[in-house]
Amino acid sequence: MAVDTLSTTFAALADPTRRAILARLVDGEATVTELAAPFPMSAQAVGKHLRVLERAGLIERRRSAQLRPSRLRAVALQDAAGWFESYREFWEAGFDRMDERLRADG
Repeated sequence: MAVDTLSTTFAALADPTRRAILARLVDGEATVTELAAPFPMSAQAVGKHLRVLERAGLIERRRSAQLRPSRLRAVALQDAAGWFESYREFWEAGFDRMDERLRADG
């Protein structure tokens, strides 16, 4: 059975903690301890979130001495952005119709 990577990406992005982790990783790689600092949860709980993000291809983790810093992988996000982009014409047409209606009513 083929893996639906877009569904995996959106499932990973559905959690606000995981989105916050990704936002932090935009600034550069970080360890679990660094990523856990702003959250009221254990490093183990953050580690579970990291595993979900890693399975979705949104981050990669490497070994550096005793640490396993994580870094953002933008490819999966690019695929999701491409999916949203395919609806741009639909949204813009709707906004154009709304503008026309507001001008006609105003």
